[in-house]
Amino acid sequence: MKKILVLLTLFAIIAPNSSEAGKVFVTDYENQADFTAITVKYANEANCKVYRVPYENQAGPGKWFYVKYENQADTKIHWVKYANQAKLKVFFVKYENEANCWL
Repeated sequence: MKKILVLLTLFAIIAPNSSEAGKVFVTDYENQADFTAITVKYANEANCKVYRVPYENQAGPGKWFYVKYENQADTKIHWVKYANQAKLKVFFVKYENEANCWL
């Protein structure tokens, strides 16, 4: 139930920009980020399955493209060291059709 509420909240925040919500900037500090995140080893641990795309125009929900500058990003994340600090538990998938994340 808790995971569903988190996902619904994320969707409500991001839905207006969901057509281009895949441009991600990684911050140096947690207070600069929209979300804290950690990568997990297994897909069943994740609440965000991501496919990394090679080109900016391919970015979208679940398809992340890392940008170099903060003003180019739709979402800012900060990678943390421990799972209890993270709002997003990210698993990077091999195939585009497996992606399931609204960032």
